[in-house]
Amino acid sequence: MNFAPEFLDEIRSRIRVSEVVGKRIKLLKRGNEFLAVCPFHNDTKPSLSIVDDKNFYHCFACGAHGDIIKFTMETEGLNFPETIEKLAAIAGLEMPSQTPETRLREKRRKTLKDVNEEACRFYEELLWSSAGHDGLLYLKNRGLSDNVIKKYRLGFSLGGKHSLKDAMSQRGIDLSLLTEAGLVRVSEQNGEHYDYFRNRVMFPIGDRQGHLIAFGARTIGESQPKYLNSPETPLFQKGRILYGTSQARESSSQQKEIIVTEGYMDVIALAEAGIANAVAPLGTALTEDQINELWRLSKEPFICFDGDESGYKAALRAAENSIKELKPEKQISFLFLPDKEDPDSFVNKNGKNYFIDFSKQSKISI
Repeated sequence: MNFAPEFLDEIRSRIRVSEVVGKRIKLLKRGNEFLAVCPFHNDTKPSLSIVDDKNFYHCFACGAHGDIIKFTMETEGLNFPETIEKLAAIAGLEMPSQTPETRLREKRRKTLKDVNEEACRFYEELLWSSAGHDGLLYLKNRGLSDNVIKKYRLGFSLGGKHSLKDAMSQRGIDLSLLTEAGLVRVSEQNGEHYDYFRNRVMFPIGDRQGHLIAFGARTIGESQPKYLNSPETPLFQKGRILYGTSQARESSSQQKEIIVTEGYMDVIALAEAGIANAVAPLGTALTEDQINELWRLSKEPFICFDGDESGYKAALRAAENSIKELKPEKQISFLFLPDKEDPDSFVNKNGKNYFIDFSKQSKISI
């Protein structure tokens, strides 16, 4: 989406650079300017100058330079339209008008995000209630703390066919929206509407900004499949989304690195160990779209799949897809874990520092 220069200038005029930078790092007042430790290199003393009167920041050590737009993009891992949308909201500005068709489509997408948000709250409430005992016990047995469970907004779905449907009806959400969001399905046998997710631990899936667009789920019983994702919807195309992006975005921007694992629990186990810059594809081979999404988060992502035959095959497919997209300024690396280990088991057994040291010594770049 293109934005008029006047609109961008209005954003810059309404928001001070120090306001944006100061939300992320401590500022020291020096006359009419501010100084801060630069987030773009390993700064040992305040080298970043913030000049509100001229609407820029500049690092005298590494040369980083820009305005509130560039700073937000580089520290939060947002693309340009996402950055403008965020800053416009802070500035109290409405986004530029779109065509009627685009406005209608965006309104529908926002409505579906609201439906997913309401469903997520319902699943979260259940997990922490007596009805969600089995789900919470499963997560606790996997070594997860309350903080991480809440950070990733994990939840629980009941075993009944109409638990979510009935609860959402009581909250005024139309059945057609639940169906369009993939939360309720229609039986081919009798036309009955029923909950898509039942008796499962729920993993909300968000976009880069944290808006909920789908769910993943793991059974805690014997039903198959063990893992289940939302069906494709106007919000959710499985091959274009990575699980955990919104939680990993800030950390990956700071560390200039993003880790790619196979599944939800790998991402969450690494977060529990203090490694917050991990994401995962949603049960499929890493696609070209997902690889390009990784490069938006980091110039050199590294793949850390399971140390078994299927993990090696998945890594090979990822290598084949990434080679098609490689450019001089972009790389991708691979970390091969010991036999029968996955990131979850490996970090639980060896700890954060060992995992980091192992990855630095053992990564292979292409």
